[in-house]
Amino acid sequence: MSDGTPKTIYAVDTNVVMDWQARYFPTDVFPSLVSSVDALIGEGRWLLPEIVIEELNAVGTAEVIAWAKARPAITVPLSEVLGEALAIQNRFPGLKDPKAEFEEADAYVIALAKLRNGVVVTQETPASEKRNPKRTHFIPDVCRELGLPCISLLGLMRRENWKF
Repeated sequence: MSDGTPKTIYAVDTNVVMDWQARYFPTDVFPSLVSSVDALIGEGRWLLPEIVIEELNAVGTAEVIAWAKARPAITVPLSEVLGEALAIQNRFPGLKDPKAEFEEADAYVIALAKLRNGVVVTQETPASEKRNPKRTHFIPDVCRELGLPCISLLGLMRRENWKF
């Protein structure tokens, strides 16, 4: 996009990094995917709210944790998205998992995309596509209601025209 068109900012959910590195596209098998993501990071376009980093530290593999730690530029401080995240949580109380023991990143990822005029990247599916949803809203549901674009990791790969 060298024509001066602004490049898309991606607000990335915890499950995207986990699915990519720990489940479906391990870095030892897909090293070019790491290069592609690193290029987005270098352009300031692959961003995670600080709470996603906290989640990765709690549930991620050692490799995922080391990957994120080696890329501090991906982290957006909580203070930059807190107000908008709280507004989203208040507007969509069904977004929070009633059984969650810790603060969840969902509203923060959405807030980041909203504040940066970006795209949410998540592996979540809408409540309507689940058999027995635990809650009324998931990230894609809130994004739809807010008019924010929401795609999966595969959707990001297609949007960026990556070929492997």
